Amino acid sequence: MIRLVECVPNFSEGRRKEVIDQILAEITSIPSVTLLDREMDPDHNRAVVTFVCPPEDAVEACFRGIKKASELIDMTTHHGEHPRMGATDVCPFIPISDYSEAEAVELAHQLGKRVGEELNIPVYLYETAATRPERQNLADVRKGEYEGLIEAIENDPDRKPDYGPAKMNLKSGATAIGVRFPLVAYNVYLDTNRISIARKIANAVRFLRGGYRFAKAMGFMISERNCTQVSMNLVKYPQTPVFRVFETIKSEAARYGVNVLSSEIVGLVPQQALFDVADFYLQLENFTAEQVLEEKMRRAGVGGGGAKAEEVKNFYEEVASKSPTPGGGSVAAAAGTMGAALDAMVCRLTIGKKKYKEVEADMERLRDQAEILRVQLQQMIVKDGQAFDGLIAARRLPKDFENEIEARNKAVFEATKTAAAVPLETAKLSKQVMVLAKEIAEKGNVNSISDAGVAALMAKAAIEGAIYNVKINLSGFEDKGFVDHMSKECRELSESSDILAAQIKGIVESKF
Repeated sequence: MIRLVECVPNFSEGRRKEVIDQILAEITSIPSVTLLDREMDPDHNRAVVTFVCPPEDAVEACFRGIKKASELIDMTTHHGEHPRMGATDVCPFIPISDYSEAEAVELAHQLGKRVGEELNIPVYLYETAATRPERQNLADVRKGEYEGLIEAIENDPDRKPDYGPAKMNLKSGATAIGVRFPLVAYNVYLDTNRISIARKIANAVRFLRGGYRFAKAMGFMISERNCTQVSMNLVKYPQTPVFRVFETIKSEAARYGVNVLSSEIVGLVPQQALFDVADFYLQLENFTAEQVLEEKMRRAGVGGGGAKAEEVKNFYEEVASKSPTPGGGSVAAAAGTMGAALDAMVCRLTIGKKKYKEVEADMERLRDQAEILRVQLQQMIVKDGQAFDGLIAARRLPKDFENEIEARNKAVFEATKTAAAVPLETAKLSKQVMVLAKEIAEKGNVNSISDAGVAALMAKAAIEGAIYNVKINLSGFEDKGFVDHMSKECRELSESSDILAAQIKGIVESKF
């Protein structure tokens, strides 16, 4: 089963794309990271970034982003509509797959300790990770914002941070790190420039003022559009759905002779939240996601068209060309991608069949995990080529003088480690494809059993091919400790996948 955590760091920069690009480059330098979304809001002067990765890489990925933000964002000159207290304002962990909130809290503590000690930034833990009840609510943690916290952090014992110095980092501010449920960031625009009205309407839906249990809301002036906005976080959308707060805002606005101009989703939104909106307004009977055309096509593995076919053709042609990239590492990742796609296909060919009703929930879970793996492995196709190109670029650095030789050697050293780490990550992801294939072969539609078998074969080939690329990149590498560690991981992956392959073969062939 895939262990995944979602990370949604919010950075206090919504106007300079080049700054966010540099922060994202640091985060995605971790091979296992899959960037899902980035949103920049110039009025709020804030960026919301969403990515997923295995828990063991989440702290490092977040730390790299926070560190880069501390270098590029100066809070002494920051202005924006959204409440904020630091360059990295908040950084929540959201358990996604086979990972508990309790385990995610450990990640929050690990990240908080590193940020506090290594970057000298005060850190407050919030929501599920809070160390005291009064810090569960982010609004309470952020009270006074950057400017107010400068004095409070030193003089008020209740504002002492969980990690880091009890003194404001003037350039980087403070950071809140937490664990939470997937939320919907939702804004509603009003055709009035009277901020007092927007705030009254926000209070009508805000839990702390008697509104909905899982709604946090504030009223803002949006100067660029000469209107106001009710900005919300719906922290548990099943209990406080989007349509309910929207209807309440419309009703409250009408009391003041104000109309709703529009609304927007910030960042990613769970699919079910939108289905609930459609169900409510259309008063649908017995509606399911299977009735959505695109969703039905996605689940059935249908799609593509000429553009995608051309992309596949181009990939094959690039592999066949004299260019060293894409090479064996990318092809290994492509094999793993195909294995994950077949896993997802067999799940979809099982879901909805009466004969397999008892395992439908398992198949839906396995399908979603296979889709995540498919996206991650598809990204590894590109990352492998980038890692190799980086190594070649390092080797071509000038080496005429002593300082150039030193710089080149350091660059080659780091690039070699990356070139070995990327295919190792491909092998790890591909093993997860095999783990899914085993359960799918056991429980899935017997008419598609051969597809489950081929999924495992493709994944096994991906593992062995990726391991070849790890080994060739480590050939002659001087860091014996790193070589021994990577070799051990390769050996364990190869041996454990051998066992899996034999088990899956037995299951598949027993059903012919």
